[in-house]
Amino acid sequence: MVNRYPFQMVGANGVEPATEAIRNHLKQRPFARVDAGFKASAPRFRPGEALQNAINTAIAVGDPLLLTGEPGTGKTQAAYYAAHQLNLELFHFQTRSTSTVRDLLYDFDMVRYFHDAHIYQDPGAAEPVPRLNKEDYVEARPLWQAMRAGKENGYPAVLLVDEIDKAPRDFPNDLLHELDQMAFTVLETGQEVAIPNSLRPVVFITSNSERRLPEPFLRRCVYHHIVFDEPLLREAVAGHRDAYPDLSEAFLETAIAGFMRLRQRNLRKLPATGEFFVWLQVLAAAADVPEEALKGPLDKLPYLGTLIKDHQDMAELKGL
Repeated sequence: MVNRYPFQMVGANGVEPATEAIRNHLKQRPFARVDAGFKASAPRFRPGEALQNAINTAIAVGDPLLLTGEPGTGKTQAAYYAAHQLNLELFHFQTRSTSTVRDLLYDFDMVRYFHDAHIYQDPGAAEPVPRLNKEDYVEARPLWQAMRAGKENGYPAVLLVDEIDKAPRDFPNDLLHELDQMAFTVLETGQEVAIPNSLRPVVFITSNSERRLPEPFLRRCVYHHIVFDEPLLREAVAGHRDAYPDLSEAFLETAIAGFMRLRQRNLRKLPATGEFFVWLQVLAAAADVPEEALKGPLDKLPYLGTLIKDHQDMAELKGL
């Protein structure tokens, strides 16, 4: 495969503005040729035996699978892998600092409802104004969507509640009833939403362990911690090997060794699989990095900014 992308985009013309030919190369950037989305990457994911056992256990007992581990170790990807393996629809809820349980269940468009009620209100009308149907203002959110998909398809869907530790403190406990019973009430309409046990969604919950989750919540989950080690990295590289056809096996081995040396240092933010793949992408795009450059001092590793994301860590590597 010929590397058509000229890595030195900035400075290629010296002090002159970029030519049309150089600007056209922007459309050939390496990342644009790779679909790095979770769904597209699912077939390449290598979960390992321990994670596979945890997934199968959670499926069998019907409890949520709580996955912890460093950012970039494959917690989110595990849910997409399971959905791919089982050919199930997946619904992804990204938890935020302002999230409430209702955000996972449904949304009622109160603003539009009151706006329409004001427009339709006409005391002088000859005919009575039709009463608004509140159900028209209800929108299903991921848990309800997963339950609905189960009924429509005749088999369960996958629900991913991502980074639950970012939610307000009460969020996990507030979610207990809905996850246990797979039922809730739409308060504005009185509608009861429920699903039989046979169609319960397969629930994945991820946490970066930024804070401890409540004990009652933990008791209702199957738990697995993804440990980042060299075997995990090698499995990930094997799954994505075809994405780096220009890198030799010897170069990859040296890159893995240099990366693991870096992780042995006392860093505030250790790079994980995500950073490693970005680094490989840059090394492949540059196409001029000698293998020996990956064996030298850690602070001299090429394109270190793709791996180190903290100025104190950079100072530690440089011995400052």
